Amino acid sequence: MGRRADHRGPPRPLEVPVIGVIDDGFLNRYRELLDAESAAFDELEHSVEDGDREHYELDFGTWRENVARRIAFLDRHDLLSDPVTTA
Repeated sequence: MGRRADHRGPPRPLEVPVIGVIDDGFLNRYRELLDAESAAFDELEHSVEDGDREHYELDFGTWRENVARRIAFLDRHDLLSDPVTTA
């Protein structure tokens, strides 16, 4: 005898619990943080390519500050699975 078809429907996608609200405001702010981090990294990359140690130090500090802001933003919205420490 043939098998009966399973009529439970298509499999459900994996559900990820979201503690905070992710809305347009959240996404806009996160995009701003990513853009600032990317711009800072571009400046850092240029100082490395130019061999400019003085600007490298400044650009590296700026990039690290932007990374820390992005991580803090995610942490405030309870979106980090593990605590993140920055050196």
